[in-house]
Amino acid sequence: MTNNREEKLIRLHEGELNVMELLWSNKELAAKDIAKIIKEYIGWEKNTTYTVIKRLIDKGAVERIEPGFICRSIISKREVQKIETEALFSKLFNSSLSSFFNEYLRHRKLTTTEIFEMRKIADEQSARR
Repeated sequence: MTNNREEKLIRLHEGELNVMELLWSNKELAAKDIAKIIKEYIGWEKNTTYTVIKRLIDKGAVERIEPGFICRSIISKREVQKIETEALFSKLFNSSLSSFFNEYLRHRKLTTTEIFEMRKIADEQSARR
């Protein structure tokens, strides 16, 4: 059987990210516990949460462990951040990092620390070439 993640990039919507955040911070949780937490903080009914969990399982982002319908993330937060960042750059900035920075920095003043961190990243990228 082929792993879903090898076939395509996993894109997650906001509701799915709510469930994933719980799993990333707790390693694994029973579906019933996820439903209780989501009900308390977001207000979803149990069936809605279970539907989202099933969708995450179908996408290959979460694995179901029995007994007890235990859920565990099989995609890291870093992987999701990378996928979603690339999708955002592609959609809004035509995959241009410089277009993004020009637009972002036009409306924001960087701190000295942020400028230092950006220079460090740029220097590391230059050293890799």
